Amino acid sequence: MKIENRTFVISGGASGLGRATTLDLFAKGGYIAILDLNEELAKQVISATSSSKVRFFETDVTNSEQVAASVKAAAAWSAETKAPFGGIIAAAGVGKPALTYSRQGPLNLDGFKFVIDINLIGTVDLIRNGLEYLTKVDPEGADGERGVVIMVASAAAYEGQSGQLAYSASKGGVVSMTLPMARDLSKYGIRVLTLAPSMFDSPMTEKMPPKVKESLLRSMEFPKRPGKPHEFSQVAIACIESTMLNGEIIRLDGASRMPARL
Repeated sequence: MKIENRTFVISGGASGLGRATTLDLFAKGGYIAILDLNEELAKQVISATSSSKVRFFETDVTNSEQVAASVKAAAAWSAETKAPFGGIIAAAGVGKPALTYSRQGPLNLDGFKFVIDINLIGTVDLIRNGLEYLTKVDPEGADGERGVVIMVASAAAYEGQSGQLAYSASKGGVVSMTLPMARDLSKYGIRVLTLAPSMFDSPMTEKMPPKVKESLLRSMEFPKRPGKPHEFSQVAIACIESTMLNGEIIRLDGASRMPARL
């Protein structure tokens, strides 16, 4: 599917991996609707593009009414620009490390729900609202393709470390949704893919203690460094442009396998 003159809705599009995807899709001629809470960072992205083809819609992905309103507004903008929806990219995510049981007692359930609400339920909510519009665009090409859904999981979905119960559960849920969602949407000519990065340079990894970063770097085979956001967005673009990619989870991890503990 071509990117040029299509609109892509990206949650978490103002920072980290989402920001890189926003910039690279723009460079390929796409229109980008950033759904994010951080207006200042979104303004920086828009300033970097110096373009009216990137627009910000303030959105808390845990607020279903806000998600629906922002997607509706993005669809109206898409109609104005005559750049039909082409994809939904759910890149908003958080981590909140906590042990299942510790000296302080059992896992705090509110913290667990917080991560699930953003990483898993927020992903589903964005996609289900976006599909109201993506399923109605005119199909293109011999295959009758309408668009692409890209979700973001993590290597922690497969080998989550001690303390990553909520994060691993949320990302494991995203992984498990990929194939059934692809099957559900095949009749509409919509593909579904999930990217599962390991340690990438992002606001989330910036908050990691040095000991945690060192542990993760030791698990990398090649290259022995964190991934760069552009390396993530390169694969996102390949997912959009390569029609045979569907129903798959793609790990971006330098052949690493996360250690059980630090």
